[in-house]
Amino acid sequence: MSSRARKKKKMTKRKRQKFKVIGLILMILLILLLAVVAVVVFFGMSKLNKLDRISIGKHDVEINELSPETEESLKGYTTLALFGLDNRSNGSFQSGNSDTIIVASINNDTGEIRMASVYRDTFLDIGDGSFNKANAAYNQGGPKKALNMLNKNLDLNITDYVSVDFNAVVLAVDAVGGIELDLTSEEVKYINGYIDEVAEVTGNGGQHITSPGLQTVNGVQATAYARIRYTSGADFKRTERQRDVIAKVFEKVKQASLFDLNSIVDTLLPEISTSLDLTEMLGMAKDAGKYSMGENTGFPFERQTAHIGNITYAEVAVDFEANVKQLHQFLYGNENYTPSATVQQLSEAMRNQAGF
Repeated sequence: MSSRARKKKKMTKRKRQKFKVIGLILMILLILLLAVVAVVVFFGMSKLNKLDRISIGKHDVEINELSPETEESLKGYTTLALFGLDNRSNGSFQSGNSDTIIVASINNDTGEIRMASVYRDTFLDIGDGSFNKANAAYNQGGPKKALNMLNKNLDLNITDYVSVDFNAVVLAVDAVGGIELDLTSEEVKYINGYIDEVAEVTGNGGQHITSPGLQTVNGVQATAYARIRYTSGADFKRTERQRDVIAKVFEKVKQASLFDLNSIVDTLLPEISTSLDLTEMLGMAKDAGKYSMGENTGFPFERQTAHIGNITYAEVAVDFEANVKQLHQFLYGNENYTPSATVQQLSEAMRNQAGF
């Protein structure tokens, strides 16, 4: 491989790593959306004018013909699609590659929230039998097309979404007054390079961290912390850091006063786009007190990287049907899920195109 090709590959890898961190903010924003309800009730409906809303009706959403058992299983959960867009902070939510795609299931009885990331390079049918990387769907048709992609490929019935800009990661941590992190010497060794990059990308400031130990960090520093991957534990340790940041912001939001929530909402609403209306948010908010974060995972579970036609570095599921079965078991505890005819056909088509 030439030095130019290696450099290009390195830059591409670095760009992908930037946007993985967007997944951090999506769960936080789900909780903040519920906080909006309390603020709106107290301060007035004008708050909702700051929230970007793209209306999605039931006629806009395509759902496969599911088995009765699968339909019954899905009824016990509220499922949302969460998108982190490669639009940085420009406030445009109509298009853009969705470099973070998360399916969040909320158990209506227990309040447990589980997350499954659909890898941005996952090889899927993004509409009308056209196969591509999953993140292309949002760019071609906004949240409606992205929702239909998830429903068609994964036998889901999602009708609502939440989308955020890159800049929302930093703003969310700053909005709650920062969080406390106990940094190790190994983490301090790497964090400052990430701080410089996050500060440049978002236009927000973040001082270098010079010593380990328990300390309060701002949004840029927390985002940099969540991106560290070269310490012992590599990716496993990085996902642990991400969960740590989510949990700390989650707890501060839950403990915030109504007036503090008002300030948080004012800061973050312009960074959020959703199809949820006030009635739907009220329905979710009544159970907000019992919400808890459960496990998270990535889809596909078993995959291989392949070049298919002009699509390079696609992540192709090894036995797509088996992967979708495992997803339903994880999100909904459904051990009796049977793939629809559509998923069976897609699985065969992927096998034929990828050759495995």
